[in-house]
Amino acid sequence: MSEAKGGRSAQLKHTGLRPGWTTGACATAATTAAYTALLTGDFPDPVSITLPKGQTPAFALAVEELDGERATVGVVKDAGDDPDVTHGALVRATVRRLPPGSGVVFRAGPGVGTVTRPGLPLDVGEPAINPMPRQMMRDHIARVAADHGATGDVEITVSVDHGEEIARSTWNPRLGILGGLSILGTTGVVVPYSCSAWIDSIRRGVDVARAAGHTHVAGCTGSTSEKTVVAEYGLPEIALLDMGDFAGAVLKYVRRHPVDRLTVCGGFAKLSKLAAGHLDLHSARSQVDKGFLAELARQGGADAALAAEVADANTGLAALQLCAAAGVPLGDLVAMAARDQALSVLRGAPVAVDVICIDRAGAVVGRSGVH
Repeated sequence: MSEAKGGRSAQLKHTGLRPGWTTGACATAATTAAYTALLTGDFPDPVSITLPKGQTPAFALAVEELDGERATVGVVKDAGDDPDVTHGALVRATVRRLPPGSGVVFRAGPGVGTVTRPGLPLDVGEPAINPMPRQMMRDHIARVAADHGATGDVEITVSVDHGEEIARSTWNPRLGILGGLSILGTTGVVVPYSCSAWIDSIRRGVDVARAAGHTHVAGCTGSTSEKTVVAEYGLPEIALLDMGDFAGAVLKYVRRHPVDRLTVCGGFAKLSKLAAGHLDLHSARSQVDKGFLAELARQGGADAALAAEVADANTGLAALQLCAAAGVPLGDLVAMAARDQALSVLRGAPVAVDVICIDRAGAVVGRSGVH
């Protein structure tokens, strides 16, 4: 069986669902077109961008405005077949020239939130434009600047029409992101799923890996965790299972169709849900239990004051940072608890399990060891 028939890309193809583009990709496309128009007077329509994994999608422009030292472009988000609340939203980017040496400055326009509480990958007071979309926009500004002999010093204001209203259907208000949506996406691609189609694709992925003779597979929550296990173990794509939020689907299928070893790798917050006994890690169906994290921290040596801080933390990441500062290995404790939950679901199947927790940048923040 060909290696090309397994792994994440094969899973997506198997679902038959159409992928879409993240708000980060849309903002990057709008930014690229706006800056090009600012420098040349012409709006490229459609505008093409390069995503982190090399895809080069083209986006039609829904809004074009050029006024002296600033230009605005709007792009309508297409989430493909994913049931995304931002599908159809108009994402706008306004690019304004700044003096040489100013760099790239980001602003939140109407419908984009502002961070008001710690524990997120952005500082308090920053616009809720996540690190990877910021990097994508910086990279494309630099490319356009190089093509036209400009400095690339600009202010980028991202806005989303009706974003504040749409954000009420998300977790943003609870996380302290106020005023609108977050601009998100680590790959630029929205991977769609229906529960049944995606779980079926996980099963197909296990079957393909086993048929090809692979005895070590990895269930990953996304592309960043895939990179981590490849770096850790050198696993080929065919041995990578894009489990998304469906940890239970991986464990139950591997229980019936064992492999010698299963690595589960994902973000600390998601895997803290598995550690607490949740098999569906989607934010709409399970939440990070800070009380559970506080109890783990106590077991790891946290005093009452630190445990109380963990229980009151804004996010799982904030809890992790509090414990790290105090020398309490919360990441390892979560990884071990998640491994124990995985073993309980496997019910004695001959599968060795280890768990790796990572942060948003892909750095390992917790390990369980193999059991």
